[in-house]
Order: sequence, then C-alpha cells, then structure tokens
Amino acid sequence: MQTECRQQSFTFQALGSRAVVAGFDGGTITSDAGALLLRELADRRRFFRQLADCFRDHRNPGQIEHTVEQLISQRVVGLALGYEDLVDHDELCRDPLLATVVGKSDPLGQDRRRASDAGKPLAGKSTLNRLELRPKQAKAAERYTQVEILDDALDAFFVLVMLQAHRQVPEVLVFDLDATDDIIHGKQEGRHFHGYYDNYCYLPLYIFCGDFLLCARLRESNIDASKGSVEELTRIIAQVRRWWPEVRIIVRADSGFAREELMAWCEAEPGVEYVLGLAKNARLLKMIEAEAAEAATRHASTGKAERVFAELRYKTLETWSRERRVVAKVEHLEKGANPRFIVTSLSEADYDTRALYEQLYCARGEMENRIKEQQLDLFADRTSATRMRANQIRLWFSSLAYVLMNEVRRVGLEGTDLEQATCGTLRLKLLKIGARVAVSVRRVLVSMSSSYPYQELFAQVLERVRGLECPPGGPPLRC
Repeated sequence: MQTECRQQSFTFQALGSRAVVAGFDGGTITSDAGALLLRELADRRRFFRQLADCFRDHRNPGQIEHTVEQLISQRVVGLALGYEDLVDHDELCRDPLLATVVGKSDPLGQDRRRASDAGKPLAGKSTLNRLELRPKQAKAAERYTQVEILDDALDAFFVLVMLQAHRQVPEVLVFDLDATDDIIHGKQEGRHFHGYYDNYCYLPLYIFCGDFLLCARLRESNIDASKGSVEELTRIIAQVRRWWPEVRIIVRADSGFAREELMAWCEAEPGVEYVLGLAKNARLLKMIEAEAAEAATRHASTGKAERVFAELRYKTLETWSRERRVVAKVEHLEKGANPRFIVTSLSEADYDTRALYEQLYCARGEMENRIKEQQLDLFADRTSATRMRANQIRLWFSSLAYVLMNEVRRVGLEGTDLEQATCGTLRLKLLKIGARVAVSVRRVLVSMSSSYPYQELFAQVLERVRGLECPPGGPPLRC
C-alpha cells in the first residue's frame, strides 16, 4: 500500500543568506476580499433583494437552505469575480468571504442539515443549476425546476436600474442597438451558420443607454440583425415614458438596422428620432460624385485625409415608404475614397451634417466596448447549454453582473483614473484582494493585504457607495 504523505512545507531557492520556505498553513485565505464592495453597493441599492422579486419560488419553505436572493447573489457575484462556470461553485461553496457577501448568517456552514454539507455555507453547482435549466413551461411541482424566472419582470429590471440612477429627468436619451456574434461549438438548440461571421453562432440583440444595459436578448442567427428591435424598443420606451413622459429619445444603430419597419415606427412615435447607418450603393455614390471629386482634390493638395459632407434626400426604389434625410461623409484617405452614409429623422436645425455624423453617430462605437466587456470579462458568450432557454438565462446572469460592476464604476470611480476602466480591470484592481478571513461568534474579520497598492482608492469607492441614497432616484426598483 502506498504511504499517504502530506508535505507541510516547501523549500525554494534561497534569497542570499535567507532560506525561502512556504507552506499551506496561513489559515483561511481569500483572493476576493474586494467583493465586500459589491455587497455594500448591492445592499445600498437593494439590488439582489429586489431582483429576487423577478423570480417565483415554488419550493417548500420548510426545506430551503438557500433563498432565491442568496442563489442569484452567489451566481452574479461569482461572475463578477471571474468564476464563469457553475462547476467552480463546488469549491467556492466553502468560501466564508463569499458566504458573507451573499448574506449567509453562518459563513462557516456549520449548521447545515446534512452532515456531508458541513463546512459548505453556499450552494454547489447542482443547486445553482436549477436556476438555469427550468423550461419556460415547467410545472411548479417538478422537483428540479421549482425556481421560476419571470421574464417580463427581469426585462423590466434592467430598465428600472437606469431610471433609478438618474436624480433628475434627462432631456434626451440615446438608445444604442447592436447585434453581435456569440460563437457556439456544440449542437445547441437554435444553432445556425451565419455567413458574415463565417461560423455557427447565436445573434444576440443588445440595447444600451450610455453605460446602462437595457436589453440582452439571445436570438438565433438565421435572421436579420434588426429583427425584434421594434418590439424591444416598444416595451422599453413605454416603461421609460411612465416615469419620464416628456423625455426625447434618439435611436442609434448601424446599417443593419436601417429597415423600413424600424424607421417608420420611430417616425410614428412622438418624441422618438433615429440616426442609422446606411449601406452604400451605386445610386448613393452617384449622388456624391461632386463631393468625392472635391475631397480627392483636397487630398492631392495636402496629402492628408480630407472630409466633405453632403446633405441628400433619398428613397430606395422598393423598400422605403418615403423620402428621407441622408447625410454623406465623403472622405478621401491615402488608400482612396472612404464614403459613409447615415439616414436620420433629425432635422438640420437639430444637427448639421458634420455634427450629426462626427458628434452623434460616431459615438455609437462606445457601445461595442460595452458588449466586449460582457463577452470577454463577464462571460456572456458562455452559452454552452443544450437548450436555448438555459443559454438566455446565462446571458441574463452575465448581464446582471455587468449592471452591478457598472454601478461600482459609475458610483465609486467617477473622476478617478479608473472611471473608464473595463470590468476586467475593475476586477483585478478592486476585487482581487488577498485577505485572511477569521469568523467568530461576534464578527467576521477580513484582514486584507497591507501591500495592496490601491488602498486609498478602495476607501474612496467605499465612502461613495455608503453615501448612496436608497433608492437614489427614479421609481422604486420593484418588478
């Protein structure tokens, strides 16, 4: 029989005359002490408490050890901390720091009902999995599908977070729409090949208002990019107008959304305008021949990129119901002509040609950075479940993690060097803090590393979070 041997210390290369010795004897250590900031913010905003209203719990109350609020807190905070897979929680369920953040009264898990669960204050992957795998039409009595997500309430939650964040009613809101590829590698439900992305993927629709995420809708990829955008805007704008009836709304998107249905809908809605990219064609290029020649002449004279703007009236031969305002950016670069077109319902009195393109339309590129944050930093593309419904729920959880992290950035980091930092950078610099955790009857003592380089910033963020009103503004965050 092989002898079981557990080495208590390790000797490494000496440092001059000093021996370097290490061992696993430091006590309960966490690398995620900064998650306490998330707990403070979520509590001030009642984020998880009210998010739990978007779920319906059919479980027997007498048999519950993890409330819905605790389950969704654990899942969302786990994503914010960088733990993308449910299987990670089979180890994380022992973490007293995460248990504290989630709100467990027994962060050491000593009072679990089953002896085999002792020392595990949090839910494991199998319990968390029930949040994702419930079919939409599941019966309440089904054993493993007893936590139901209320889709309409959860959709409304994202909008309500934005409404609450404003202390004053804004004059104008700009809604950015975009579709992106979510590559899939298995035989998931809704799998289709997309020619533009040259792969099998989903085609989720995102809607942002500045940094605020309003919609994340998972869709099959065998559709037009604009499909469903009118329905999503209808519900979002209706919800916004219940609180801000006079606010002006501008819908902004690339040429994939320049469709008659969307433009006609915006034109019929009071107080709703649009500015959309427009794909170039032979007719449009012919209409700007004079401006193209002027830009080319200027470039030949200066050797620099030259722009000329043109104001057009344009109607397609078949698909548009009316003539519309089109602005052309006629640019000539070292590599040649680079024309771009946008179509808009905004008048020249609102924006002249240059301002419309350079100041308003080009600003939509920032939305793409927000989508990248979700996919790269918060695992929005972790859609590997068999059913599309489960993958939509995963996308929602990733989106909730983004909303929480964006609130940290918006509330705590305005005016600092990190006010434009990505969620991944915020995680690294604010959340990933090494600490020793000691739990006693009277307190949970988190002794953070004294060599942590951003101590002043951490204290500043905490002070700003604690200064939040609850709720800070807008309607009550009730779904």
